[in-house]
Amino acid sequence: MSERPADPHFQERLTAWFAPDVYRFGIPLFVVSGLAWGLEASIVSAVFGGLGVFVAAFFRNPERTLPEGERLVIAPADGRVIEVGEIETADGEKALRIGIFLSVFNVHVNRVPVSGRVVSLERSGDAYLAAFNREAETRNVRCAMTLAMADGRQVGVVQITGLIARRILCHPEIGEWLDRGVRYGLIRFGSRTDVVLPLGTTALVERGTRVRGGSTVIAELEGEEAA
Repeated sequence: MSERPADPHFQERLTAWFAPDVYRFGIPLFVVSGLAWGLEASIVSAVFGGLGVFVAAFFRNPERTLPEGERLVIAPADGRVIEVGEIETADGEKALRIGIFLSVFNVHVNRVPVSGRVVSLERSGDAYLAAFNREAETRNVRCAMTLAMADGRQVGVVQITGLIARRILCHPEIGEWLDRGVRYGLIRFGSRTDVVLPLGTTALVERGTRVRGGSTVIAELEGEEAA
């Protein structure tokens, strides 16, 4: 069994059945629904009640079974794969990028695709284009986190807002070690999450593949499993 990496370790915060945002966005809708019901405005009550159920479903946070194998890259989010291909990174290096589009019906809690230490966190962008738009890759508000694995290889995971999404939550701090599969952040209301992997990584999904964060294996890293 591999040695436990040195502290600091990231402490997972999103551990309840629902993300905390459900209280801010969902409870008021149920309150209005209840008040409307009390005033015998049944249609209004049903509308706000339905919206409340939708919001609660959006912020659901189900448990997932993590596949074994540190070389297996797991999906960082639920959704549909919209891109699998080679890209050139900002520093001129070639890499494999797998992009996942999240509709408003998907779980929006993000999970760590590989174990690693946070070496950079970069926020950028100022647009809110539809997440499946190619321009969204470079223009939308985003948070890019780079992880250095135990063997030194670096993997990036990028949270990108969408047409409706307006805020990205990313809890880790630079220097913290994140175990594979932990829930580390959230994007509100439709978005995209990319994973940027070293060349030599084998993609195990293709465009159109439906994936589940924390349980679907999307790629296999080159090399042998650590003893």
